[in-house]
Amino acid sequence: MSEFTVWAPEAKRVRLRLPDADHEMRAGRGGWWRVEVPDAGSDYAYLLDDDDQALPDPRSLWQPFGVHGVSRAYDHSAFAWTDSAWTGRQLPGSILYELHVGTFTPEGTFDAAIDKLDHLVDLGVDMIELLPVNAFNGEHNWGYDGVCWFAPHEPYGGPDGLKRLVDAAHAKGLGVILDVVYNHFGPSGAYAPRFAPYLSDRTTPWGQAVNLDGPHSDGVRRFILDSVLMWLRDYHVDGLRLDAVHAMPDTRAVHLLEEIAVEVESLSVHLGRPLSLIAESDLNDPRLISPREAGGYGLQAQWNDDAHHALHTLLTGERQGYYGDFGTMECLAEVLTGAFFHTGTWSSFRNRQHGRPVDPRTPGHRFVAYLQNHDQIGNRAVGDRLSASLSPAMLRVGAVLLMASPFTPMLFMGEEWAASTPWQYFTSHPEPELATAVVLGRRQEFATHGWTAEAVPDPQDRQTFVRSRLDWAELDKPEHRAMYDFYRRLIALRKSRPELSDPHLFAVEVRHGDRFLVMRRGGCLVAANLADKPQRVTLPGVARRVLLATGEGVTVTRDRIDLPAETAAIVAL
Repeated sequence: MSEFTVWAPEAKRVRLRLPDADHEMRAGRGGWWRVEVPDAGSDYAYLLDDDDQALPDPRSLWQPFGVHGVSRAYDHSAFAWTDSAWTGRQLPGSILYELHVGTFTPEGTFDAAIDKLDHLVDLGVDMIELLPVNAFNGEHNWGYDGVCWFAPHEPYGGPDGLKRLVDAAHAKGLGVILDVVYNHFGPSGAYAPRFAPYLSDRTTPWGQAVNLDGPHSDGVRRFILDSVLMWLRDYHVDGLRLDAVHAMPDTRAVHLLEEIAVEVESLSVHLGRPLSLIAESDLNDPRLISPREAGGYGLQAQWNDDAHHALHTLLTGERQGYYGDFGTMECLAEVLTGAFFHTGTWSSFRNRQHGRPVDPRTPGHRFVAYLQNHDQIGNRAVGDRLSASLSPAMLRVGAVLLMASPFTPMLFMGEEWAASTPWQYFTSHPEPELATAVVLGRRQEFATHGWTAEAVPDPQDRQTFVRSRLDWAELDKPEHRAMYDFYRRLIALRKSRPELSDPHLFAVEVRHGDRFLVMRRGGCLVAANLADKPQRVTLPGVARRVLLATGEGVTVTRDRIDLPAETAAIVAL
């Protein structure tokens, strides 16, 4: 016999549809409906009230026919894992590598990504961070339109494909972080709200907000908590990146994020391996990563856009939009020593005060920093990477400042060889009206910044997706191989010198002047010249030797360093 259960607290009638027949379900406590049936195949669906439309299970583990199709039963215990010796990978000290399964390889599958793991091991990263892989409508998409929060996307390889990737990563010593979206459902195939009040009357930039604090929100929260635990337990992933938590309004006494942290901590103890929770938030609120004993939510880390903006504006000179308050050496110094730039200070982009100071005792590894990520590339009009506008010399300077910072560094796929391929906004909505709305919305968004409709790539055009695939043949070209070799040496140096990964913000000392900066990291000094002319910089100590330089011509004489234009160096004291 097989038991089927579904949560539908407001339904008057629920039926289970199997290939052979429909079966009436019994209402139970808490709005749960149940039925036991003889084993009759693995495909099933539900019918609500007297509607004859077959709906997929909101908790479906497998959607082999797409998000509009019936669900298929899946047995997590049937997969033959080989990672029993895996003891996990902690976030502190790690270097992350963000990748999108669909564009990481020409095939765009979990299995194809396995073939590139040796490249990542050779590079020296510690954990891969997968953009969302839960099922969405269409073939290709960034993943943030997911609607099945328990089922991996079938074109990527489905449940077994994701498990094969995680298993193979662990065999190579790589941890896996999964990006998950719990703040909204995608615009097509979201059947869960038909079963229960999963949505509130509040909105996010991407649709209705999830009901975390209204009537029946206990069941909604349990839905999210069970999804969180499933990825960590049944797929063996080592952490989750929680998308846009600022778009998850919750007025209850215990915020959902804290509730997630509590249950994940218990699971971590049970499994005997570290499990990391990383928030994406634009609130600049250190409560997210403060311990629960200190009144925080107890998450392990959060993305730090202030670090990105401080670096990006200095490297590129861009000041539009939310970059307006950034772009000075003073700003970068504040970020390197205090994590946030906006700490209760004026934000011209928001036209109000923003943020809260970080306790200087907070370790820097709780902040994930980056020069590029999927948002900061893909949400540009043409999806252009830094390599499209910066010289290789300036790219290396940025890399040194990132890797020598007290934060947890993260690279975006291809960044390590200065990939020339863009990473654009692409969708594959099969519904004509939705497809048209996405295209028009994208063009209207950038029209306000002076872009013509023809200049903005059509998200629905398959070529937009194809252009965004990494070109691995670039690694055979001398200029790209040189950048890759530089990243390898830089990462190896960070790992060989404990000062360079020291997370203590209070121990970071920064001096700066006209387009130059010197950062002391224990027994190491990081000197960077972002100017287009050579500069001689006085050091706060006597340099013994140059550990790494981004270009030729760097010389040190006791307490002075001569830096050619667009050059950085790490020296030992």
